[in-house]
Amino acid sequence: MGDAKEGEEERPRCVGCGRRVKTLYMQYSPGNIRLMKCDTCKAVADPYIECEFMIILIDLILHKTRAYRHLLFNKLRIYSSLDKGVLVLSILTHLVLDAFRISFSRGNIADGDSSINIFSAILNCSKVLGDALLGNIVFMTMLFLEVQFILKLSFDIRRYREVLLAVIISSYFKLFLMAMMVWEFPSSVIFFVEISVLSSNTVALRVVTEFSKAHCFGVCFGAHAARYLTERWLLGAP
Repeated sequence: MGDAKEGEEERPRCVGCGRRVKTLYMQYSPGNIRLMKCDTCKAVADPYIECEFMIILIDLILHKTRAYRHLLFNKLRIYSSLDKGVLVLSILTHLVLDAFRISFSRGNIADGDSSINIFSAILNCSKVLGDALLGNIVFMTMLFLEVQFILKLSFDIRRYREVLLAVIISSYFKLFLMAMMVWEFPSSVIFFVEISVLSSNTVALRVVTEFSKAHCFGVCFGAHAARYLTERWLLGAP
């Protein structure tokens, strides 16, 4: 009985209505596939299968729910047991990007000053990583508490792992911070990236939990606000 339920949960989903489907396509020969339709909405379950990556990325940036369902449920399969490695890698990437953001906001990005010795550089990097780690712990703790008490989700490790993975993956806007290593941008870019991450997290949480946009925004906003206050007051970040 439990195996049957787990198999049902691991089925892909229709990007239109969000219902589970048996399969997304039938392959007759290499390069020859036929997209299947959803039994509920009668539309093609996942047309993104035949789309180029840039089309999917544009729709993700435009916060289209269909694109998020394709990425989270049908591409990454966040509900399966195979997502553990993806989750660990996503958390580490998220932590490094946050450390880079904190370092940039504090003006600690290296500018070619050779007078800084190796010990000072290592000490500074360790402090920034520690600050980023603490900020993310506060963020995740607040996120889980709000998911439990505001969205009223029962405590289930599998379910909470899906929520965490969806929120972290939807923080892909932070990758744009890497451009600061090449080009010089005003500090206001960080604010724009954070707002974009907040709105993207809201869409992803709504896709995973199927709650209203207002509730999901409140949960994400509370988690982001808790991390911001931690970095600004407790850690002394500007």
